[in-house]
Amino acid sequence: MAYPAAWLRGASLGEAIACELRLSIIMGTIKGGEKLSENRIAADFGTSRSPVREALRTLSDEGLIRLERMGAVVLGLNEEEVDELFDVRYLIESFVQERLSRMDRDSVIIQLERIIDKMTLAAKHLDAEEFAYQDFMFHETIIAEAKHSRIWQLWRSIRQIVLALMLVTTQRVFKEGPERIDRVIAKHSVILQGLRTGNKEEIQQQVRNYFEDSFITLHNSFGQS
Repeated sequence: MAYPAAWLRGASLGEAIACELRLSIIMGTIKGGEKLSENRIAADFGTSRSPVREALRTLSDEGLIRLERMGAVVLGLNEEEVDELFDVRYLIESFVQERLSRMDRDSVIIQLERIIDKMTLAAKHLDAEEFAYQDFMFHETIIAEAKHSRIWQLWRSIRQIVLALMLVTTQRVFKEGPERIDRVIAKHSVILQGLRTGNKEEIQQQVRNYFEDSFITLHNSFGQS
């Protein structure tokens, strides 16, 4: 599985290299303990070492590698770290959706309706990459519309790992067939319905239900990816 080229529009070369390496690490194609050489990566991507250094710094900040002289050692993402990442996502989304219950939600509801339509179209065409991206955009749109700068900053620190994990889990979901895909779309529709009501208790319950189910999907996909 390669990182979708369409997801890299506007990215610097260093960001693009980081995306490719991140996905390979999360998938286990590049395994924990492996050494990454700046020279080898630069040769593989046909570039100088400067964007490679940028990419390695990014992955180091995310905790996926440990920097060493002229390269790095892969740390990977273990099950406990996946759980912790999931906890952070839950805390962010439960907070922002409760915050949205006290705000004007008309604009975000329209945006989310359009995203669900795009997810449905991607499912129809069996386009797992587009489906994963729209799934990601659904959640990022909710977080952005809450307009909380510190929460947004926290989200930005994990968004690329979340995006890579979504690609891996979506590939697994698509292998399970149309009923499983439809269930994922339905979960997003329920989240949207909760936001429409503006009822804080209902919103919080729907967020809990969503993440309890997604936790199982994540573990099944991560363990088998």
